[in-house]
Amino acid sequence: MRNLSVVSEFILLGIPHMEGLETILLVLFLSFYIFTLMGNLLILLAIVSSARLHTPMYFFLCKLSVFDIFFPSVSSPKMLCYLSGNSRAISYAGCASQLFFYHFLGCTECFLYTVMAYDRFVAICHPLRYTIIMSHRACIILAMGTSFFGCIQATFLTTLTFQLPYCGPNEVDYYFCDIPVMLKLACADTSALEMVGFISVGLMPLGCFLLILTSYSGIVFSILQIHSAEGRRHAFSTCSAHLTAILLFYMPVVLIYLRPTPSPWLDATVQILNNLVTPMLNPLIYSLRNKEVKLSLRKVLYQLGFLPEQL
Repeated sequence: MRNLSVVSEFILLGIPHMEGLETILLVLFLSFYIFTLMGNLLILLAIVSSARLHTPMYFFLCKLSVFDIFFPSVSSPKMLCYLSGNSRAISYAGCASQLFFYHFLGCTECFLYTVMAYDRFVAICHPLRYTIIMSHRACIILAMGTSFFGCIQATFLTTLTFQLPYCGPNEVDYYFCDIPVMLKLACADTSALEMVGFISVGLMPLGCFLLILTSYSGIVFSILQIHSAEGRRHAFSTCSAHLTAILLFYMPVVLIYLRPTPSPWLDATVQILNNLVTPMLNPLIYSLRNKEVKLSLRKVLYQLGFLPEQL
């Protein structure tokens, strides 16, 4: 019998084919990370400080901003740490934690986008019953449900990945611990687990996307029944930000997890887009075309001293 040693830590090799560009990447990703944190914190302050924004739509947007703060924080601090010349080592427990929280936050956001689409469906298709259907209690249950099912999905995927034996190479050819790269290091046949993981990671976003598509089919049908051009324009404008955010969220998921032939460099590029750029853009997407959010943001910036006078 072979004498197999158990791996106690992993070495993150970073983004493939980017050797010698550490300083440039450090400045770029640190800028993205800071803007992500600042933008989402401002959205949170704008919503919390304005009583007019205490509605179901902004309640879910508030939760999205919280998760957009934590989502890039799963992998970015460690990546920035080793790009600045520090150790690339990560403990076994740290690696498992990275994978769990990445999928917990990602899956929860996926469910949250579905709930936000349902909220818009009720607001546009059943406006007279909106306050009854989307009551305070219903919003709390839906918000807790997204986190609960996200936790179940992440626990399943993490257990699936780390119940395998890791006894050989410990160099992770990526910038953080994710399922595809971890399975390559396992000292066991992973073909069956790869199929189960592929189905699990694929079915969940697909199911959410179909529910979102169903909600927006009803929304489009209802909008087309509106005779006023101004009414149709207003209804479409309330949904355009959400649709843009959905596309930015789902495109990287499809490219990373549902392609038959993986490409490490393309996967890393797309995942950085998903981890850093999308959470950074969400505050802009939801504020640029929303007068109430822009007004509340101006008040927050004025109170913080960033604006010389209140506009």
